[in-house]
Amino acid sequence: QDVLRYALTANAPETKDNDFTWADFQARNNNELVAIFGNFINRVTVLTHKYYHGEIPTPNELLEEDQLILDQLQAYPKVIGDSIERYRFREAQSELINVARMGNKYLADAEPWKLIKSDPERTATILYIALQIAAALAVLSEPFLPFTSKKLKQSLGLDPLANPLNWAQIAESSTYLPKGHLIAQSPLLFRKIEDEEIELQRQKLAQTKMNNQPMDDNHTPQKELVNFDDFTKMDLRVGTILSAEKMPKANKLLVLKVDVGVDQRTIVSGIAEHFSPEEIIGKQVCVLLNLAPRAIRGTESQGMILMAEDADGALRFVAPEQAIKAGSTIR
Repeated sequence: QDVLRYALTANAPETKDNDFTWADFQARNNNELVAIFGNFINRVTVLTHKYYHGEIPTPNELLEEDQLILDQLQAYPKVIGDSIERYRFREAQSELINVARMGNKYLADAEPWKLIKSDPERTATILYIALQIAAALAVLSEPFLPFTSKKLKQSLGLDPLANPLNWAQIAESSTYLPKGHLIAQSPLLFRKIEDEEIELQRQKLAQTKMNNQPMDDNHTPQKELVNFDDFTKMDLRVGTILSAEKMPKANKLLVLKVDVGVDQRTIVSGIAEHFSPEEIIGKQVCVLLNLAPRAIRGTESQGMILMAEDADGALRFVAPEQAIKAGSTIR
């Protein structure tokens, strides 16, 4: 739910219309939520448990870059809030991701995993600052990623009753998770979406679109009802066209020789304007076998080939999907 909400907000129209695409949905999830937001939270919580058993370390002397991070965190509630109040939700959400970007860059530049043995005091300060960023993300993400925000608050021990933290506190304070506070292992906030999943969703969407298409008003109205006994009187069989030739002086008629299993029959069919004799030889078709014979231009027709006709008048054979023995019953 959060991923879809995030992708839709990222494409929300502010100055121009935008279309939702599965490719953008996948990219937003993989490149932003997984690689930026989720990656930062995972790194900082894993390192905290690895070095301090899940306890917020005691910070030491803050360097200029540390104080800059805390100052920027205090500014973000107003930056994001102002965008929301101006209904610029895409802009506000982008600023939220900038908080996570800032956290990733801070960790990458400080490299606490390299300092843990040579400078454990500096490492403690780095992780302390990074955890304040994580706490700010847990609060500031709520309008955009409410379910993620709830999970993150729980893992950071930000109980809404016992240990509440809100936007005003982010702006007014620089300590959101005090030293000695215990955090849990962070759950997987986001997972990478593979190409195969996106292709499956595209197929589902295409099928849904097809199913929801309005009925074509050009369809021929339904004929009068027939009872079941009348239907069972029709002998429908699969036939194979053995030969075909044009009927002399008749532009619309083909004379077909059709193997219908019980025998080979001559059938006159009005399909000459749609098919050439050569292209239908060997074609399997559906034949109404027990239609009373009738003479058509001097040739006795001993059955009827079933055809489908679209709104434009184009004809298509009603035929089995796979080759089947001539004479097979259709029911």
